Amino acid sequence: MSTRIEIRKAVPADAAPACNLLRRSIEEGCRADHHGQPALLDAWLGNKTPATVAAWFAAPANFAVVAESEGRMVGLTLLTPAGKVALCYVLPDALRCGVGRALLAAVEEQARAWNISKLHLHSPAGASAFFERHGYSNAGKEKSCFGLDSDLMWKRLDGAGEGSARKRFCNCSD
Repeated sequence: MSTRIEIRKAVPADAAPACNLLRRSIEEGCRADHHGQPALLDAWLGNKTPATVAAWFAAPANFAVVAESEGRMVGLTLLTPAGKVALCYVLPDALRCGVGRALLAAVEEQARAWNISKLHLHSPAGASAFFERHGYSNAGKEKSCFGLDSDLMWKRLDGAGEGSARKRFCNCSD
């Protein structure tokens, strides 16, 4: 894969390729997390349809971007106004090429523009080390909305409190 990565705003017309990217990333790239369990995989993929993805991209409150390399979508991320990184997926053959790093940088820049000081997400165990390398703290295990045992990851964007990896994420003021 080329190392040139372009990040751009996602639009509803990106829904079909984005849906394919999500499904492939989960089915192939997260195999160690779902262990091929049909019920878990079906639950995880259940809302990954072109119509649902188009609605996520069209929602004015969401910030969604895609990463492209040589005209091909290789990653996507979505940030909510509550500071949740709801999606952050990269094609399996585009891993370790800077795509995830570029997507996180875009999300963090937008969060700062929205005056969000803390980001949080549920990470499959297989991806947690990636987020930790980018300054996210692991606050422990938590079930995702579809039943996967996930790591609750969080990051303060103002830099305060870094290093307290076991502190639970909350929205309370310091």
